[in-house]
Amino acid sequence: MFFKTVLFHLCERSVSRNLFLHTSPVLSNKGSLVLSKTKKHVTTLTLNNPTKLNGWTLPMLDTLFELFDEHAADENTKVVILTGSDPYYCAGANLSENIKPMHPKKLHKMITESNAKLFNYFIDFPKPILVAANGPAIGASVTSAALCDGIIASHKASFLTPFARLAVPAEGCSSVHFERILGAESARKMIGEGWKVSAEEAKEIGLILQVVPHNELMTRAQELAENWVKIDKKRTIPGGGNFSEYREINAYESVQVADAFLSYRFLDTQYKFLVSKGKVKDARVFWILKTLHPLWSRML
Repeated sequence: MFFKTVLFHLCERSVSRNLFLHTSPVLSNKGSLVLSKTKKHVTTLTLNNPTKLNGWTLPMLDTLFELFDEHAADENTKVVILTGSDPYYCAGANLSENIKPMHPKKLHKMITESNAKLFNYFIDFPKPILVAANGPAIGASVTSAALCDGIIASHKASFLTPFARLAVPAEGCSSVHFERILGAESARKMIGEGWKVSAEEAKEIGLILQVVPHNELMTRAQELAENWVKIDKKRTIPGGGNFSEYREINAYESVQVADAFLSYRFLDTQYKFLVSKGKVKDARVFWILKTLHPLWSRML
């Protein structure tokens, strides 16, 4: 029970306190975590939790997945635009609220399946997706956007994948996909060095299609999406990615992500980070976890 309790604190602070919190937000626009509107066969989904920088909590992801399912089957939707409520597009996975204590092996399985599910929703969506990045995008929101048909960005946007700093591996197929669409050097800098890419730099390296003034973003996105409707554009992954291949890459990366979250290196990185921020109480949990890692890791 001790190891379960300690692992509970690990997940409470770093992995996913929300993975067991299955709330069901109202899907109407009022008060919803994801707003939805359709115009001329183009459905715009807006991540709508700006006070939390539109970070992906489980309730928000549940809402987004439900809307993906709904509009995948809706004949009136031909193209989807995904954007955020200012100032951020999305601060990445912010899954930090509630989780139940569990056996390390069960936790590993849960992390693997949750990570795979997130990116498979983007890979498997049957209609073109245009990301309108209205502001900073971090982590999983960057790698998932790169799996969409295209990204158009406000001049206020930026793109950051801080995997190396967090001691976790690349996810969202980026271990393969980034090199295909960006080239080896830019992929290495984004994944391995945590290069924060401005909107203009993102256009230069091939991550996005266009940079536009902030107040013109949604007008330009609607125009591009309507053109996709007109030409009957089909769902594609930039760089010529094969959908079944990317599902396999996602499955492999998801295991690596789960391995990393339960690794000594990740625990030590979190411990040092929290100490540097003066969060001694939280840091103590990670000190215990990393110190006892040789014991509880045998249960994996």
